[in-house]
Parts: sequence; C-alpha cells; structure tokens
Amino acid sequence: MRVLHVAGARPNFMKVAPVMRALADRSIDQALVHTGQHYDPMMSAAFFDDLGLPEPDVHLEVGSGSHAAQTARIMERIEPVLLDQKPDLTVVVGDVNSTIAVALVCAKMLLPVAHVEAGLRSFDRTMPEEINRLLTDQLSDLLFTTSPEAEANLTAEGCRGEIHFVGNPMIDSLERHLTHARASDVLERIGLEQRGYALVTLHRPSNVDDPETLRGILEALRDAAVELPVLFPIHPRTVKMLDTFGLSEMVMMGGAPARGIVTCIDPVGYVDFLRLMADARVVVTDSGGIQEETTILGVPCLTVRHNTERPITCELGTNTLIGTDPERIRTETLAAARAEPLRDAQRPPLWDGKAGERIADVIVARA
Repeated sequence: MRVLHVAGARPNFMKVAPVMRALADRSIDQALVHTGQHYDPMMSAAFFDDLGLPEPDVHLEVGSGSHAAQTARIMERIEPVLLDQKPDLTVVVGDVNSTIAVALVCAKMLLPVAHVEAGLRSFDRTMPEEINRLLTDQLSDLLFTTSPEAEANLTAEGCRGEIHFVGNPMIDSLERHLTHARASDVLERIGLEQRGYALVTLHRPSNVDDPETLRGILEALRDAAVELPVLFPIHPRTVKMLDTFGLSEMVMMGGAPARGIVTCIDPVGYVDFLRLMADARVVVTDSGGIQEETTILGVPCLTVRHNTERPITCELGTNTLIGTDPERIRTETLAAARAEPLRDAQRPPLWDGKAGERIADVIVARA
C-alpha cells in the first residue's frame, strides 16, 4: 500500500506528523507533498524541524495569491505528482486551499481520499475554510473526525465516505512535544514572565482585512496591555495589512514587551509557540487550532470571532467566543488577566494523544 500525504499550511503539519509516524511503525510506504501554501521559513520549515517530519518528497512551491489562483496552481501541480506516485490513498488534512484542491483532483482521477479533521462546521459560508471543509468532505472516501458532533454534520449533508471518530491528531503532537516545549528558553529570550502576559494571534481576513475592525481590536489590546504585556507573534499577511492601513504605529515591532504596548515579534517555531501558549495568562486568537491546544493546556482562550467550527472547545474546554467588539475584547482580556489560572479543564473525548494510531489502524485495514 502506498499513502500520499499532502500538507500546505502551518496547521497541517501538526496533524500530518502523528499519522505519518504511526504508519511508519506499521511499515506502510509513504510520501509527503508540501504544496508551499505557507512558504515563509518560520511558517513552514521550522515546523518540519520541530515536529520531526521528513523532508517533503515533493514541493509544489505554489506561494501566495488569491484563493482562486492559489487553488488552481495547487490543482495544476498536484496532478502530475499523483500520476507519478500512483497512491492507493491520498490523505488531506484540515481546511486550507491545499485540502480542497488535492481532494478535487483526486476525485476527478478516481483516486481514494482520506480527510483528517472531517465534519467540522462553523455554518458560516463567508469563511473560505467552511467552503473547503464542505466540499472536501463530499469528495472523501474516509472521513476521520475529531469530535462527536462532526458525524452528525456529515450524516446530515449526505456524505458518502466511511466515518471514523478517531480523536484529534493535533493533540498527539502537543502531547509528544510538551515536555520539550516546557524546556524552551523562549520566555527568557523575549523577556517575559511565566503567566505574566497575554498571547495574541490574528490572521483571518474578517479581522485583518478591514481597517476599522483591525484598529478596534488593536485599541482594545493596547488598553489591556496597561495591566499585562501583550505579545503578538504576527503573521506576515497581518504585517502587510498594518502597513497598508497605516496602523503600524499602533504596535511595537520587536523589543522587550512592556505594559501599555502591543509588542509584535516574528512567527516562532512550533516548540517555542507551544511554550508561549502553555505559560500565557490568556490567549486572544482567531485560530481554530489554538482553540484546541489551549483547551488541553488549560489556558483561557478568547476567540475573536462570532462562530467556531470547534464548539466542543467552548462546551468542554477553555474557549470563549467574544466577537470583534472592541469593548468586549478589552473587558474579557482584562477579566482573564485578573482571574486565577484555570485548573483541570475538561478534556474532549479521544483527545488522548492516540489519534494518529487510530487513523493508521483504519488505513492499514484497507490495505
């Protein structure tokens, strides 16, 4: 049996690594394709090193572009790879453009597809990721779900693939690397105290592509920074939008974090970022994966969105949806800063570090 894994963006790598490791333990022939959707070294290469992923067998180098252009380039460049590799199964992960592009080409070529993280729904079709999720699940032969409600979503939509509730492979990576992360010296390098800062990530177009929305979020974070330093490892695209909108003066690029200032740094690798999350007083984000990771770490997570495709992190975890109103962002961030650290957050079912093993067992059974 030959399995082809496709990853393209930073969140994909943490999900691919446990599956590849488990299949290698079962002596399955594998290859890895990196589409290059994330191409910045700190958004890509550093994660391969931290996660122990092998060098990609194929790199498509698609780079950035509009959703249409990027998806089209991936489709065009993956087709000859599939013809050459002749995989018995192609594994796609998450909800990025690489995911739907590869699933669509495989479906046209009558090649079986497995979707890791199937069935997640925000029910908000203004999100490009929601369209990617919906279409990928319709095209996939194996649907690996991370939470119980995902099966109901897939069934309601009439998805034809086999559904397997396996747990969350992103948590496999977290569990495997947490001890290493706790030994990282990233706090010392940046000049932060444990549990003495707020950690921020923002990258979604709904938050960073509108100047008034972005300004309001930054003003709220700057106000919160009066009580505790705010650290913002900033996505290259967000830097571009700050410059475009003339908002760069609202943050400090580099330097030691200080009260009253939103301090931006370049993106960091997986292990360093895991330490930053684990030791934050609160995390303010619009990322899906960070909602999951903070749930396991027991760190309060404030999600700057009106909906989430990961509702289980609100029901059982540490996540709270706070929308984009600046006053609520300010109030919730300050409340989390003043509260006692959370303890014993409830862990969602099967988020136990063994999802990769379960996925591998299902794949091997098809051989």
